[in-house]
Amino acid sequence: MGERHYFGTDGIRGRANTHPMTPEVALRVGLAAGRLFMSADNRRHLVVIGKDTRLSGYMVEPALVAGFCSAGMDVRTFGPLPTPGVAMMTRSMRADIGVMISASHNSYLDNGIKLFGPDGYKLSDKVEQKIESMMDEDLGAGLAPADQLGRVRRIDDAQARYVEIAKASFPKGMSLQGLRVAVDCANGAGYKVAPTTLYELGAEVCAVGVEPNGLNINADCGSTHPETLAEAVKRYRADIGIALDGDADRLIVCDERGQIIDGDQIMAMIALDWAKRGMLKGGGVVATVMSNLGLERRLNAEGLTLERTKVGDRYVMERMREGGFNLGGEQSGHIILHDHATTGDGLMSALQVLAVLVESGRPMSELAKQFETVPQKLENVRYTSGKPLETAGVKAAIADAEARLAGVGRLLVRPSGTEKLIRVMAEGDDAKLVKSVVADVVAAVKAAG
Repeated sequence: MGERHYFGTDGIRGRANTHPMTPEVALRVGLAAGRLFMSADNRRHLVVIGKDTRLSGYMVEPALVAGFCSAGMDVRTFGPLPTPGVAMMTRSMRADIGVMISASHNSYLDNGIKLFGPDGYKLSDKVEQKIESMMDEDLGAGLAPADQLGRVRRIDDAQARYVEIAKASFPKGMSLQGLRVAVDCANGAGYKVAPTTLYELGAEVCAVGVEPNGLNINADCGSTHPETLAEAVKRYRADIGIALDGDADRLIVCDERGQIIDGDQIMAMIALDWAKRGMLKGGGVVATVMSNLGLERRLNAEGLTLERTKVGDRYVMERMREGGFNLGGEQSGHIILHDHATTGDGLMSALQVLAVLVESGRPMSELAKQFETVPQKLENVRYTSGKPLETAGVKAAIADAEARLAGVGRLLVRPSGTEKLIRVMAEGDDAKLVKSVVADVVAAVKAAG
């Protein structure tokens, strides 16, 4: 089969029932990962598998199960469970590996396979590459003898366990009594656990996006379509709105007027609250190069730092672990609370925001603006071939733009990891300057390719 790369930045992902999201590839993942994690000792080895609500999950899950069983691994399936829940249960049940079947915020047409190690963290690139190289080997190699095949069981209390862990992350002795919370579960993995958790903590819950039919995940709902949440908040006259994505590892919040609050404002809110309570570790927050300059300035004003990484929650997590930080995330609403979870968790992040809301006694609209957003402009430029960023014209345009923004803003030019796009982003206090800088760099990239 030669050199073929299945894994992208977030596991394997693609259109359901076309390569690489086919039953055959799923079977190969199960066989390869199963063989890799079946070490020499003769204890029983265990894999746990969760999924979101996509129709294609019914196709991918049995193929994975067959692969793991034929390698001799026992399997426990959870049914619909948020990605962070699968990561937690991998650790909690002492499994060798955890698998989440989901394409996150994409439509039902796509699906994906994410792998977690026994510690609940996403597998490293190195381990993924090892699995990938084994996937193209002979399917008949290394199969378990007939009396040592894996056994499979459905675990029915996984959702209840996750609800209890989520509730335990909410400040002790605090209640959501008297709060009306609108929650949009994107017809995805959080459709049962999120409303249940909020209700059990005392809230009056108005839930939308909780009727999955296999095809409606993320369809005009969830964190990628916040207008649905805003509308629900107004309709139910809720105090706050929370929207999750399809696998419930990210969130968007809106205030009682329906104004959307992004991940940067949410991080500021949690960071400043934790700093005040002496809970913030590492002296600051880890975010990506996309986070707004306003967030950095606000944290700096409080004597806290903002450390930036490449785009992608795995890079944020790596930096958090290296530097001993317990709060990090992305502007898109991917927030990592390292005291409670090993990956982004939309529900737990929402609970931290709710804790700030309850404690302050003020309306959400007053808490929403933790800092003034610095004007930011992002443009994506398609190119056909070559490496436009290495041409003299583009280099000159970037140097000129950086000189114009020196001291008053910043420029970021990077290629997309998944398609032939160059992303050009600038931010600064002068919106006109930001706009003109982006236009100049975009024109240079277009001229180059």
